[in-house]
Amino acid sequence: MAINLEDYQDILDELGEHATEVLRASWQEAAKIFSPHGLEIYLQGAKTLKNLGRGPEVMITYIQEAPEVAREIGEDIIPELVHTAMMMASKTSGAVIEMILATAPVAAKRLGDEQLFRSYLQLLNNLIAQAPRGLRPMLDKLDVLLGQLTLGGLRRWALWGAQAHRTDYPEQVRYFGLESKESLAILQKERKGTLFVDVQRRINIYLRALWGRDFFMRPTSGDIENREGYKPYIENFLIHLPDAYDDFEGVPGIELYRASAAHAAAHIAYTRQPLSAENLNPLQMAVIGVVEDARVEQLAVNAFPGLRQLWASLHVATPAQEASVGDYLNRLARALLDPDYSDDYPLIRKGRELFAAAQDALADNQTAWNIGVSLAHDLAQLRIPYNPRSDVLTAPYRDDNRYIWEFEEFDFERSAVAPWLEKQVRKRVNIMEFINEVDVETAGDDAQEVWILSSELFPYEDMGVSYNQMEGKEPVADPVHYNEWDYQIQLERPSWVTVLEKHAKVGDPKVVDDIIVENKPIISRLKYLIEAVQPQGVQRIRKQESGDDIDINAAIRAMIDIRNGEMPDPRIMIRHVRKVRDLSVLVLLDLSESTNETVRGSDKTVLSLAREATALLSDAMNRIGDPFAIHGFASDGRHDVQYYRFKDFDGPYDDKAKAKLAGMTGQLSTRMGAAIRHAGHFLKQRPSHKKLLLVITDGEPADVDVRDPQYLRFDAKKAVEELGRNGILTYCMSLDPHADQYVSRIFGGKNYVVVDDVQRLPEKLPMLYMGLTR
Repeated sequence: MAINLEDYQDILDELGEHATEVLRASWQEAAKIFSPHGLEIYLQGAKTLKNLGRGPEVMITYIQEAPEVAREIGEDIIPELVHTAMMMASKTSGAVIEMILATAPVAAKRLGDEQLFRSYLQLLNNLIAQAPRGLRPMLDKLDVLLGQLTLGGLRRWALWGAQAHRTDYPEQVRYFGLESKESLAILQKERKGTLFVDVQRRINIYLRALWGRDFFMRPTSGDIENREGYKPYIENFLIHLPDAYDDFEGVPGIELYRASAAHAAAHIAYTRQPLSAENLNPLQMAVIGVVEDARVEQLAVNAFPGLRQLWASLHVATPAQEASVGDYLNRLARALLDPDYSDDYPLIRKGRELFAAAQDALADNQTAWNIGVSLAHDLAQLRIPYNPRSDVLTAPYRDDNRYIWEFEEFDFERSAVAPWLEKQVRKRVNIMEFINEVDVETAGDDAQEVWILSSELFPYEDMGVSYNQMEGKEPVADPVHYNEWDYQIQLERPSWVTVLEKHAKVGDPKVVDDIIVENKPIISRLKYLIEAVQPQGVQRIRKQESGDDIDINAAIRAMIDIRNGEMPDPRIMIRHVRKVRDLSVLVLLDLSESTNETVRGSDKTVLSLAREATALLSDAMNRIGDPFAIHGFASDGRHDVQYYRFKDFDGPYDDKAKAKLAGMTGQLSTRMGAAIRHAGHFLKQRPSHKKLLLVITDGEPADVDVRDPQYLRFDAKKAVEELGRNGILTYCMSLDPHADQYVSRIFGGKNYVVVDDVQRLPEKLPMLYMGLTR
C-alpha cells in the first residue's frame, strides 16, 4: 500500500480543493502515525464524511484531529469514530458532530485506552437521545470533566443531569455547562482521588527504576456501573490498572498505584511458567493464589526491601475476623507478608512455618502450589462454605491472579516484548501438489504459507531456465523488530522499528582487485603496521621479579654483584607471554542516497571512496587474521530498515564477498539506531574479548517519517549506550565536515573522527583501525 498522497488522487478529486490543501498540510504527520493500511482507512473516512451532507467543516475537522486520536490510542479506533459521526448525522447538527471530532483527541488522551474510548463514544450516542441540548456545553467543558472524573464518573454525572432535566432544556444547558450548583455538587460527589492518566508516566519510571525494564500498562474502567471498580489484572502480558484510585485507609492514591503496579510487575518478573489448574477446586486455587502472591512479593522484597512497608500498609486484616473463608485468606495474606503482624491461629501459624521453611525454593512457583494445597486441606476441615464472589482479598492493590494459571498456552517470550507477530510457514510439498496450486494470483510476499519443492521445476519448453530463475525471489531472513527510544516521553517505543535483511547485489569482484592495485603506495605503508600488530605467538619478557623461568645471564650478574658486595638486581626471571589478538570487528556502512553525491574536487562519489576504504581495510584485516564482518544499511521509514551483509564473520574474504562490495549502491535514508542494534546482535554472538563496531557515515541520522531532527539522534545515542553495556565499543568515522555538533553526543567525545578531506578516506580508515586495535 502507498504512503504518498498523490497515489490517492481519485479520493482527492472527490474531497475538493480546500480539503485537499488541509490534507496536504496534515499528511506528513499522518504518515508518521498511521500504517499504510491505516492511511487508506483515514482517507476513506474523510470521503465518507464528505458525503454525509453536514457541511465541509465536519470533514476538515476529522482530517485535522483523527491523526492525534490514532497517536494516543491506535489507528484501529478511527473506523469507530467515523461510524459514530455517521450515526449522529440523523440525530443532531453538523456543528455538534464537528465538536465531537474536535474534542476526540482530548478524550483519547485522558482515557488512554481504545476500549474506554469506545465506551465514551457510546455514552455520547446515548446522551444525544436523552439530553440533546446538553451535549454541546458538555463537550465545551470536556477537558475539565475528564481531568476530574473517570469514564464511569462522567457517565453517572451526565445521566443524572439528563434524567433530572429531561424536559427543562435551559437547565440542561446550565447543568452540562457546569453553571448550576447541583452540577458542581454531583461533580464533586463523583470525583475520584487520583486518575491513572495523571500518574502513568511516574509509575512507568518507578517500575523501570526497580526492574530495569519497561512494563506495558493500560487503564481499565471498573466503575461504569458501580463505584467499586475492578481489581488490577494482567492479560496478554499487559498490566491493567483501574482508571482511578481513591485514598485507602490514609494511603494516597498514588501510593496505591505504586503498590498495584509493583505487585503486577513482580508477577511478570518472577513467573517463568504458569501453574496447572487441573484437578483443583476453587478453594484450593484461592489459597494457592494467596501463597503465590506472597512468593513473588517476597522475591521482590529481597531485592527491594522498601516494598514491604508499601504493601503492608494496605493490609487491614486482624485476628478478630473469623466469620468467613475470605477473612482467613486476608489474615493469611497479611501474615505471609508482614513479620510484625501477630496471629496465633493454627492455620495462620502453619502457613507462616511452611512459607519460612521454603525460603530457598521461592524461585520455583511450584512451591506456592504445594503450600497452598496443604493449607486448603486444613481450611476445608473448618466446614465453612466458600463463595468465590464474596470471599475475596480486601487489599486493594492485589490483582485477580488470572496471570498465574495455565488456562491457555503460555509463552514467556511474549511477556518481555509486545506486540507479537505470526511467522510465515514454509511447507515442503511434492510435484503434484505444487502443480495443482502453484498459480495463486492473490498470494504475495506476506502469504501465510510458502510451498517449496525439493528440486527446480522447469517449463515444458526446453529453455534451460527454471520457473524459480524466471519468477522466483530469493528468500530473506524474517523481519526483526527493535525498540526505539523516544526522548520526548523518555520511554522506548516497543517493537517500533522493523529491520529487513536484504540480499546484497552482486558486482564484478575485479573492481575490488583493481582498488588494491591502484592503492599500492598505501598498502606499502601499511605493510610495516600490519607486521607490527600481527600476533607473535609466545614471547619471552626478561628482567621480571617473578616469572616462569630463571634468566641465567641475569642470575650470574646478580651473583657477581653479591660477591663484590654490591646490591644485586632482583629481576632474574623470565615471563612467557602469549601474544594473541582476541578481537572481532564489524564495519557498518551508511548506504543512504547522499552517498551518491560527487566529492568536491573529484570525479568520485562518496560511495566509491567508501568502497575503496573498505576494500583496503578488509585486505589489512584479512592479512592480520582478525575476524571481521562488513555490513551496510539504508532505511525507508520505521517499517523498512534495509540491512545488507556483504561479509559475515564466519565467511571467507573471497571473490563472493568482493563481488558484493562491488555491487553496493546508495539509496533511501539513515535510521542509524536500528542498524546499530542489529549490528550489535551479531557482535554479541562473538566469543571475542574485545568487540568493535566501526560505523562509517556521511551524515546525521534521518528518515522520511521523522520530522524532529533530535529524535533519531537520541535513539542512536541510546543504541550506542546499549552496546556499551554489552562490552561493545562503537566508533564512528564521519564524512560530514559539520558533524562535530551532533556526532560527539551520539558516540561520545573520544569515539569518533571527522574526515574533512573525504578523498583521503581510503588512506585514513586502515590507519584508524590500526590505532584502535593495537
